[in-house]
Amino acid sequence: MTAYAYARVGYHRSLDLLRRNGWKGHGPVPWEHEPNRGFLRCLARLATTARAIGETDEWERCSTFLRDSSPAAAEELLG
Repeated sequence: MTAYAYARVGYHRSLDLLRRNGWKGHGPVPWEHEPNRGFLRCLARLATTARAIGETDEWERCSTFLRDSSPAAAEELLG
């Protein structure tokens, strides 16, 4: 449960940073751009911890968001 809470905090902080840097809440977040990796890692961690605690809807939402944002990150982080 602690891992899920930390992943959620990291996700929200990273999301805020992306928005401050001009991201509009949709569209690609390239894995290849190093500053995006914190957000993408947090999103992946949120997905995997949600799956681990049985939160299937959250797993689906987060893993889909990751794949839509960066297929390369999804491949790297989710396998």
